[in-house]
Amino acid sequence: MVSQFVSTHEVPLLSNLPFDFPEGTHAIGRLDNYSEGLLILTTNKKITRLLFQSPKPHLRTYLALVTKQVSEEELDQLKRGVNFRIRGGGYYTSIPCEAAIVDKPAHLFDAPIVMSDKVVYTWLRISLTEGKFHQVRKMITAIHHRCIRLIRVSIENLKLGNLQPGCIKEIGEDDFFELLKLDEAPIAAPRS
Repeated sequence: MVSQFVSTHEVPLLSNLPFDFPEGTHAIGRLDNYSEGLLILTTNKKITRLLFQSPKPHLRTYLALVTKQVSEEELDQLKRGVNFRIRGGGYYTSIPCEAAIVDKPAHLFDAPIVMSDKVVYTWLRISLTEGKFHQVRKMITAIHHRCIRLIRVSIENLKLGNLQPGCIKEIGEDDFFELLKLDEAPIAAPRS
């Protein structure tokens, strides 16, 4: 679904979920239409600034299913930072990040993705403190692979865990700020 509550297009929205969201609820760290996983919903407008515009970087971790076998050299390229094209014709070089080849996560729900028996796939875990320009997908493209599934599994210590698609878990204000490693006191109780 789209990470918003209203749209001029006929698309699945957060407002379609069976939950009574308080007025002013908005998504933080939105996911694009082809990505899945942890999405923070809150009424606290300061959270975006504290998480993504503060001088203190906040770690986000993704699992990516990519085509072909990823080599150690390609993995090292991801770790060091890769150069990729951005909208407008410019280029951006990602800052160094953590990247590892991992086994297929057993706890993940299955997704309706058509996979070929003739193609080798690799699961990657990528942790980074920036998220610009659909960055993880473009980083994977820069090492000559294609990302066919992208799942955000954590922001700092706030983890997706076994939460299934469309499910909502409310988190208390103190726990929320502690898990996200936010230093400033909240204005309103966030929801996740």
